[in-house]
Parts: sequence; C-alpha cells; structure tokens
Amino acid sequence: RAIMATQKIAADALAHCFAATRARTLALAEPLSDADATVQSMPDASPAKWHLAHTTWFFETFVLRDHVLGYRVFDPAYHYLFNSYYDGEGDRHARHNRGMLTRPSLDDIRAYRAHVDTAVLAAFPDAARDLIELGCAHEAQHQELLLTDILHLFAQSPVAPAYRAEAVQTITAVAEPIKWIEGPSGVAEVGHGAMGFAFDCEAPRHKTYLAPHALADRLVTNAEWQAFIDDGGYARPDLWLSEGWAWVRAESIAGPLYWRGDKAFGLNGLHPRRPADPVTHISHYEADAYARWAGARLPTEFEWEAAASDPRLSQMFDSVWQWTASAYLPYPGYYAEPGAVGEYNGKFMSGQMVLRGSSIATPDGTSRPTTRNFFPPTARWQFSGLRLARDA
Repeated sequence: RAIMATQKIAADALAHCFAATRARTLALAEPLSDADATVQSMPDASPAKWHLAHTTWFFETFVLRDHVLGYRVFDPAYHYLFNSYYDGEGDRHARHNRGMLTRPSLDDIRAYRAHVDTAVLAAFPDAARDLIELGCAHEAQHQELLLTDILHLFAQSPVAPAYRAEAVQTITAVAEPIKWIEGPSGVAEVGHGAMGFAFDCEAPRHKTYLAPHALADRLVTNAEWQAFIDDGGYARPDLWLSEGWAWVRAESIAGPLYWRGDKAFGLNGLHPRRPADPVTHISHYEADAYARWAGARLPTEFEWEAAASDPRLSQMFDSVWQWTASAYLPYPGYYAEPGAVGEYNGKFMSGQMVLRGSSIATPDGTSRPTTRNFFPPTARWQFSGLRLARDA
C-alpha cells in the first residue's frame, strides 16, 4: 500500500522501528522448520518463507536499489521470485505456485534478510525515510498474514499441530447480554486527517452522513453462533445473499472454518471451544446471514469508525477483525500515489469488503480507528468476526 501524509519520524526512532520490526518477523518464524515455511496450503495463503523474503524484497527494491548508489542486490533471481503485485517492477512468480519454491532454503532467506538489514541501517538514506516507514507498516501486515497462513496450513494436518501455545494473547471474552449503544448520527468526519502514518486508502478525510443507528456493545459469541447453527442458519436461503447461498451450497459450509465438533483449532492447536469467546474465522457472507437471522445488520465502516473511541463499546480492537456492510472503495478525492508503491489500492478497490478494528494476530500499535482491512466476501482464514448494528 502507498503511504499518505505523514510527519517525519526522527531518524533514530525510525531505525529502531525498522530493527524491531525485522526482528519480530524472524521471531515469528523461529518455531518453523524449513518444510513448515515452504508449503502453501491454498492459493490465497503464502508460505512463511515467502513472507520473510517478500518483505525483504520491498526494502531492497525501493530503498536500497533506488536510493543507495552502488548497492548490489543479494541475488538477481530474487527480484522475480519475491515480487508480489507490482507490475511496474516486471514479471513475477505466480502467486498460486509460491509453495513450489523449495529453493532458496529458509536459511538462505534468513541470510538475505541479514544482508538487506545491514545495508539499510548502514545507509539509511534520508530521501527514503517515508519508504522505510511504509516498509515497516507493510511488514507488520505480513506478520499477521504469516500467522494466519501458518494456522491454515497446520489446520490441514490430521495431527493438529500447535504453532506455539503462547503465540498470541487470549481473546477477551464477554458473556453479558448485548446492550445497544446509540451511535453518532448526522454529518460526521471520517478518514485519516491527523499527522502520522496511515495507508493511503484511509484518506482523504471527508464528510459523510450517518442515519440514526445503534451498535452492539460487544462481539457475537461462539454460543450465539451455535444457536444460529441449531436453528438451521446454514440451511435457510432466505437469510443469505444470493452469491453467499451459492457459496454455502457449493462448498458445503456448515460452521466457522476451524470448528471441530465442540473444539476449535487455533495457533495453540486443538482446544475446547469456549462459549463466551467471540466467534472467529467467518466470512462476510456468514456474518451478513447471522445479522439477518438476529434481526439486525452489519454496521457500515463509518458507523464503526465514528464509535471506535466510545468507552461503552468493548472488543473494538485486539480480538477479531469485524466485518462491515461497506465495500472497499476509494474515498472521495482519493488518488493512487505515483510509481510502483501506488499500485496496490487502485487495483484492489473492487470485489472486497471492509473489516475494521484489529485481531489477536495484529502487531501492537499498528491499528488505528481509520484502518481499513479488506478481503473478498468468502474469506475465512483471517481472524474475522462480527458486531451487530441496527437502525434506530
């Protein structure tokens, strides 16, 4: 994603951020074998080895190659292997075949990272500081993806291996009955407008109208989702969007992605499913169907944003990403940044739905009330759940 208006961060603080971000990615990969880090469990996921290399490719390409005179790339083949969607940077290895890259090895990728890290910290070009800051935010996103992709990979194994018992913090459970909290209405300003880092899709700040509405004070729980299942929620076409119903039937969807009877599979392996925990790993289609079953609806992304700091609302951050009713579209006045780093949002503004908040896999301090996550409406391998809304 491209960077938007930002206040220059001090060089020493940015260098610390860079070093800490790079170290955290290596720490997340530490429990993985070379085989764990190589396999790709589905086309939408990427091997851990690829995450480690692609985030390094970003710094080597946009910081070192473009801003450090005389820099020599670590391996010319890596430019093709670890590009993702940057057409302006040329051809790339097909996304669905990333799991076929048995070479370079995981140790080779670690050496690549060390080489690039040393070069970035030694040169630290002032002209590339915005790109370094963007690269750190970009890598934080890949840290979350690394965890969700490993979870999906390990879920395919009949022995249900744990990634690491203490991998992520425990989701805060809230079992009290839902209370409805009236949200702001009328004309509201939304979007990122303050100084500091934000992705370009969070701007420009603009006015929007919010009709009278209320939001649930907490997320929907596993117990409530079980009631939806018990009432035939997955077998009632009247609850589903037409494409969602076709998807449910074609894929034989009958519950959240990682439910296994009365247990659930997570980064800590197979564990008892706790009724009061927020339901997790559901698609937008499922969230929308549940909301209709519950006599409610999904909030718009701007209803969510306008209420993000309301202390009466719990679990707004750090539990699960929350599906909204909003398509991922550009804000009024949006334009893509020039150059290759501006390619991302302009291409992905179509066919995606917005999620707000953050999850237990999101790195600390990287989510804002204006953050817009986005996935196709069938996506379930992310830590995604829902909060209900209704018209007032």
